[in-house]
Amino acid sequence: MEPALAEARVRATPASTRQTGGGSARVRERQGLWNRPALLDLISDLLMLFAAVGLGWALVTWFLSRPLFPLRELVVLTPPARVTEAQLEYVSRTAIQGNFFTIELESVRAHFEKLPWVRRAEVRRRWPDGIELRLEEHQAVAYWSANDSGDTRLVNRQGEVFTASSDAAMPAFSGPQGSAALLLARHETYSKLLQPMGVTLIGLMLSAREAWQLKLDNGLVIVLGREQERAPLEARLTRFVTAWPSVVQNIGLQVSVADLRYPGGFALTPVDAVPVERNPTAKGKK
Repeated sequence: MEPALAEARVRATPASTRQTGGGSARVRERQGLWNRPALLDLISDLLMLFAAVGLGWALVTWFLSRPLFPLRELVVLTPPARVTEAQLEYVSRTAIQGNFFTIELESVRAHFEKLPWVRRAEVRRRWPDGIELRLEEHQAVAYWSANDSGDTRLVNRQGEVFTASSDAAMPAFSGPQGSAALLLARHETYSKLLQPMGVTLIGLMLSAREAWQLKLDNGLVIVLGREQERAPLEARLTRFVTAWPSVVQNIGLQVSVADLRYPGGFALTPVDAVPVERNPTAKGKK
């Protein structure tokens, strides 16, 4: 009886094992995604939300791109003095694209600021079909010629160099690139110092070695030279202006060049002076 009982027990073991394995499978099946309604509801809600956002964005984009809000008017709030009406019309036709909502204001502003006399432009929408434009124009105070290029441009009141055409009577500046603001400030300073002479400073030049030269409306050229610690430029020019009345009275000659590069005085060159040839024996030598 004992061997038969043992065999029965052995045979019953696989059945028990199969029963236990089937229960685990049913548990895993109950724990699957499709048997978790809360998670399924959350996923479906998210998908519907994304679909609604995408559809709404597409509808808004389509609606704004329709020709329902065309731009019909450009309102210039600051009447220009140098910019012409033809220039404004040209920029309006080429730069203003789209409707009231889709127009790129930064692009339009950049196009207006490319006009020769425009220093700064401000562009805004004006409901329902207009664009507002404010312009700040350059106010030219001098002509500008860079030492290394020689191209003639203009200098505004802020000391900025810009490109435009003008036939106004203004002083002429010449100097290294980026020195226009310095020349503008020095022109104001030297003009005040020259007032006792009753002349106008019409030309100011700064060399690459930082040497200064002035040209007056009476034809006189003043060579200031470089800044010196013991003889500053303003002190030399002030000394010359103070001595000028007695110089005119005593020498009785028309002066073309006044060289102020000397610490204790200055040298004058008359208009009719004949240049002296130095070291004539060296002529023709290499």
